[in-house]
Amino acid sequence: MILDAQPDITVVAEVPDGVAAVAAAREHRPDVVLMDVRMPRMDGIEATRLVCEQTSSRVVMLTTFDHDEYVYDALRAGAGGFLLKDVRRDDLVHAVRVVAAGEALLAPSVTRRLITRMVAAEAAGAAGDAGTAGRDGPTSDGGRTPARRLDILTERERETLLLLARGMSNAQIAAELVISEHTVKTHVGNVLSKLHLRDRVHAVICAYETGLVIAEPGEAE
Repeated sequence: MILDAQPDITVVAEVPDGVAAVAAAREHRPDVVLMDVRMPRMDGIEATRLVCEQTSSRVVMLTTFDHDEYVYDALRAGAGGFLLKDVRRDDLVHAVRVVAAGEALLAPSVTRRLITRMVAAEAAGAAGDAGTAGRDGPTSDGGRTPARRLDILTERERETLLLLARGMSNAQIAAELVISEHTVKTHVGNVLSKLHLRDRVHAVICAYETGLVIAEPGEAE
């Protein structure tokens, strides 16, 4: 009802479970899918992964659960945003528009804390797991990768990635680097392409997982 009331948004389908969500996304190819975390037959994390693999639709996770692991799993599965069900109407509509425009729905005060915590936990686990030592290939989901993966970026592209990880918009990055927004878009596109990343969310995850950004949110090495 909230979304249908907007003049620039059309709801093309509503479904009761994750299996139907994936099927509907393949059939209708919507710009945005609002996905619940807990659903029958297939949970929202797995459904999000399949939707992102099989379509160009962007996914916003909508749930009553605000535990960090749900948020992180959703982002790793390909989600472009994460909202709680008690979100205000205006914020819900804004989220759909932001994600539909190709931007990431990032709340730096929450997302950076989350990514920092989860990356630290994964790194601690990996330290005791020799079997993960050689995994250094590029991934499309922002997976844990060595710092040398960033060597493929130019100095300006690394600066752009760092500022993305600090939650800056294109306009803010342009002001910080004293370049045009068009040039920023080019740098962002190059970063995503070279690192095989789906979107800005995964660029932020990559910045933390490669060590470009250290544990304290907003601080760079």
